[in-house]
Amino acid sequence: MDPRYSGETLKHLEKQNELLMHAYNSVSHELHKLQVEEEMLMRKFYQLMAAHGLPKKNEGNAEMKDGRGVGDSTALLTNTSDDSISGENGQATALVPTSSNEQE
Repeated sequence: MDPRYSGETLKHLEKQNELLMHAYNSVSHELHKLQVEEEMLMRKFYQLMAAHGLPKKNEGNAEMKDGRGVGDSTALLTNTSDDSISGENGQATALVPTSSNEQE
């Protein structure tokens, strides 16, 4: 890179950085607003479902031994596949911890 243009390049990069930070802040603010709106709508939806008596599913089901409800689970999933890219033998194992908590 020619040293004659380093000053112009620096100014250009600083301007791009400023614009990108402004865009990042705008998108972050919009995301936060949407998350708050989603939470509010989910609460209203749950209240509506409760008013109609619909969230009472699993009413007659027994709970698991550890005290969690039927809809609550934690699982460790494994996936082995011959067509995946990895290792010496061509097989991959993915351990994916999952957790599911249904609100009743």
